[in-house]
Amino acid sequence: MVLLKTEGLKVAVVGVTGAVGTRMLKMLEESPLPVKSFLPLASKRSAGKKVIFGGKEWTVEEAKPESFAGIDIALFSAGGSVSKQLAPEAASRGAIVIDNTSAFRMYENVPLVVPEVNEKALFQHHGIIANPNCSTIQMVVALEPIRKAYGLNRIIVSTYQAVSGAGAKAMQELKNEAKDVLEGNAPEPEILPVKGDKKHFQMAFNCIPQIDLFQPNDYTFEEMKMINETKKIMDDQSLKVSATCVRVPVEISHGETVYIEIGKSGVTAADIKNLLSDAPGVVLQDDPAHQVYPMPADATGKKEVFVGRIRRDPDLENGFHLWVVSDNLLKGAAWNSVEIAESLLKLGLVKA
Repeated sequence: MVLLKTEGLKVAVVGVTGAVGTRMLKMLEESPLPVKSFLPLASKRSAGKKVIFGGKEWTVEEAKPESFAGIDIALFSAGGSVSKQLAPEAASRGAIVIDNTSAFRMYENVPLVVPEVNEKALFQHHGIIANPNCSTIQMVVALEPIRKAYGLNRIIVSTYQAVSGAGAKAMQELKNEAKDVLEGNAPEPEILPVKGDKKHFQMAFNCIPQIDLFQPNDYTFEEMKMINETKKIMDDQSLKVSATCVRVPVEISHGETVYIEIGKSGVTAADIKNLLSDAPGVVLQDDPAHQVYPMPADATGKKEVFVGRIRRDPDLENGFHLWVVSDNLLKGAAWNSVEIAESLLKLGLVKA
C-alpha cells in the first residue's frame, strides 16, 4: 500500500474493477475523507489488473480474509456471496465494512443507512453497515423531509430502472439488441430480466415488469426489497409501502413515480416544493410551465436526488404524486457508501 497522506484512514475497496467499484474510487477521490493508504481488492480472476487512484496506478489484489488486517474501512461491492464470505472476516479484523449488496440489509443487528435519513443508526453498528438498494435510497432521500414535517402513512412507487442495475453485461446487451433491431435482426437476449431465470426478453425498445425473481406473493425480490428496506430505514413497520419495479431501456439513472399519503391536512404542493428545495441531498426541478423536470440523462454522473412533478392527488387531499430521479451507480451505490464513511468519521465512529 502506498502512502497518500501522513495521517488518515486505511481504506480497502472490494470489487474495485466493477461498475460500482470504479465509481467508489472516483467518489473517494472527490471526498474530503483523509485516505492514508488504499488497497484495491477483487476476485482471483481480476487480480493483477491495474486501477488508477490518487493519480497513481495500483495493482489489484485477490480479496482474502487476511487482506483486511489493519484496514479501517472496507467498501464492498463484489456480490452477495463475496460479502457473506469476507465481510465478517474483515469486521473480525477491526475493519468497518460498508456493504453495497443485499447480503446483510435485513439483519437486525446491521444498520441500513442513508446518511440524509438515518445517520444516527450508525451508532448501532457491530462492524458491518449495509448500503440499501439503489431504488430505495433515492426514494427515501426525497420522502424523509416530508415524513418529518407532515407524517407519512402510505407509499406506492413504480420504478423505471436503468439496465446498469443489472451489471455491465446487461448494459452491453442493451446496446447489442438496439443495434440488432435497427439493422432488422432478431435480438437474442441472455441476461434480462434475470440471468438465472427461465426466460430472457428483449430489453431494447421494450419495458420488462420484472426485476429479480418472483416471490410466493407475486412481488419480485426487488419490490420486496423496497418495501422492507423503506420500513427499516424510516424505522416504521406500520408504514404502508407497495412497489412495482420495471426495467426500462436506459443505461444509467433510475426514475420513480411515487404516490404518498401524508398525515397532516391543509398541506399544498407548494408547501412540499418549498420543503424539498432546502432538503439535504435533494435538487428540486419542478416548473411544468417551462418543461422543467428531472430526467435520467441529466442526472447521470451527479450525486444528488432530483425531484419534480410534485402535485396533489385530484381526489384525495392528503395524497401527493412525485417524480424522483437519481444516478443508481452513484447515490444508489458508490456515493452513498462513501457518504456513510464520511458520516462515520464525522460521528467519531472511526478515527483518522
